[in-house]
Amino acid sequence: MTTVDDHLERILAAVTPTRARRAALHEAHGCVLAADVRATVALPSFDNAAMDGYAVRAADVAGATEQEPVTLPVAADIPAGPGTPAPLPAGTAARIMTGAPLPRGADTVVQLEWTDGGGESVAVRDVPRRGQHIRRAGEDVTPGALVLAAGTIIGSAQIGLLAAVNVARPPVHPRPRIAVLSTGTELVEVGSPLRDGQIVDSNSHGIAAAARESGAQVQRLTGVPDEPDAFAKSFYGILSQVDAVVTTGGVSVGAYDVVKEVLTGAGSIRFDQVAMRPGRPQGFGLVEGVPVFTLPGNPVSALVSFDLFVRPALQRMRGLPATGLPRVEVTLAEPLRSPAGKRGFVRVTLDGLGADGRPAPDTLARPAGGQGSHQLTSLAAAQALVVIPEDVTEAPAGSRVAALLLGDVPGSILSGVGWADAHADATGPPAGLPTR
Repeated sequence: MTTVDDHLERILAAVTPTRARRAALHEAHGCVLAADVRATVALPSFDNAAMDGYAVRAADVAGATEQEPVTLPVAADIPAGPGTPAPLPAGTAARIMTGAPLPRGADTVVQLEWTDGGGESVAVRDVPRRGQHIRRAGEDVTPGALVLAAGTIIGSAQIGLLAAVNVARPPVHPRPRIAVLSTGTELVEVGSPLRDGQIVDSNSHGIAAAARESGAQVQRLTGVPDEPDAFAKSFYGILSQVDAVVTTGGVSVGAYDVVKEVLTGAGSIRFDQVAMRPGRPQGFGLVEGVPVFTLPGNPVSALVSFDLFVRPALQRMRGLPATGLPRVEVTLAEPLRSPAGKRGFVRVTLDGLGADGRPAPDTLARPAGGQGSHQLTSLAAAQALVVIPEDVTEAPAGSRVAALLLGDVPGSILSGVGWADAHADATGPPAGLPTR
């Protein structure tokens, strides 16, 4: 039997970031920058108006008041758009739109609300500060400046910044493409009528969702029966098209554990009993260079195993630190038991969050419900997994314990943007997938 830490260490030693490439901005969304991005242009690239109003010399409107406005002739209209406006003659104003280039000679923009809005002449009713309402060239970004550092997750703000500095194809680690295969002759797709002995395939949906949250693109295959030829056809049919494969079920010691039967001896796959609860039967290795994670079939075991082993691996594949779930310290509201020699992961809810809305050491942890490996309701209600060490069989109430936060994962993507989510039958994966 191996330990949780040793199993994770073996996984992380085998996975590497996806190969960096340049991607269009819509493809780069959700990816991680593979290299620093430096500006080749200034932002803004020219002096421009920050508000609708009038470009003036501040000295020309000094002393303006509501009672005694200063009136200037309007020498030009300057809309936003290409071109360089004519210089502003002394003693005049130019009506200017937000974002329009500032004419040479002007040093201030008087906002429209401080004027009478005149077309041929304008009355200014308040004294502006010199330089007011002007966006200076390079005040946000100067040429050569670091815009975004390698390792940055590209979200909506980062997409906007890259576009603003005219970077059309940033260097990124593409989001890893993951195939999720659930095995079991008894499985049917959600929404299907159930006959005696059939169960709905929840594993492939739950694991696929967890992979998307982790930033992966997901291809989901379900309905793969417990037949070696059918599983092998589905597995090897998808292998060359993805960056990793996650299977659920078929890894224990039963007569129909087809995953273990087919993959034993394949590549560097190794099946282990990991000293943990839930989720003892595990497997991992490279097959044709592709990381393959074989998770247990019980729903809670599969999802907890994903969080402990697959999630940090996906973080590394994306080019992020492999931190896994955030770890905090909480206090037990009641005693918890765990089997000797195994690391326990207990589903809990949290009471008494800190002022920042996050757990604090005195936050109370209570079991979220039944702890059976088939009981999804308690995992759905849980906010954290309390970690009970291997050498502890009972943690008394009031104990300070480590907990792994659920639903608050660094680098997670909750947009639901996916690559594919298809139902494959025993004949193999859907056709038309992008090649690896």
